[in-house]
Amino acid sequence: MLVLLPPSETKAIGGEGGPLDLDALSFPELNPVRDKLVSALADLAKDIEASLKALDISERQIDEVHRNAALRTSETTPALLRYTGVLYDNLDFGTLKKAERDRAYQRLAVASALFGAIRGGDPVPAYRLSGGSTLPSHGSLRTLWKPALEPVLVEADEFVVDLRSGAYSSLAKIPHAVVVRVITSEGKVVSHFNKAHKGLLARAIARSSAEPSDLKGLVKLAQKAGLKVVPTSEKTADLITD
Repeated sequence: MLVLLPPSETKAIGGEGGPLDLDALSFPELNPVRDKLVSALADLAKDIEASLKALDISERQIDEVHRNAALRTSETTPALLRYTGVLYDNLDFGTLKKAERDRAYQRLAVASALFGAIRGGDPVPAYRLSGGSTLPSHGSLRTLWKPALEPVLVEADEFVVDLRSGAYSSLAKIPHAVVVRVITSEGKVVSHFNKAHKGLLARAIARSSAEPSDLKGLVKLAQKAGLKVVPTSEKTADLITD
């Protein structure tokens, strides 16, 4: 199975891996766009003011620009260790057992503005780029990614669970994926704790030795982990909070 997680703006710094190697990443068909974007971000970083504007960040976050400048030379670390924030706190990758970490690396993937989609074990550097960004040299990321990323994900011969957020969902439509949203027991869409519950579901998927091949299997897996996933159609489901 392939579970697409949203990324995070915040990322861990450093790492023990060598410089970025695009050939070491999953979905090699995406490498031409990846290479183009890495070069564009590194070039943009030469102009601090233009970078701050394009990335929609303040001068207090200038270190993000410096990280983009060093994309091809800085240390890498597996994606599930690179991304931080509420979702990844609740995935709590560091407390998983080895077999569970291996499953997380294979089953969990991150939707990335810079890399398109990467599996959890793919080694990546720290960077700053959001799904809704527009780069002066290439325009909107949606225009750049959609023709490259969509075919790769559509043709994935796996059970796809889509946990992406709006900006990243727009980069590629996946008609056969099961889309999971987080709602309260009263039927209200959860905003603040949305990522926390997605992280708990991702953790349950990593911990389970069973590998669902359909929505029914996902519901069963979630139930065993104490989570409630309710199908709302053949391709949609709700993750219900307490």
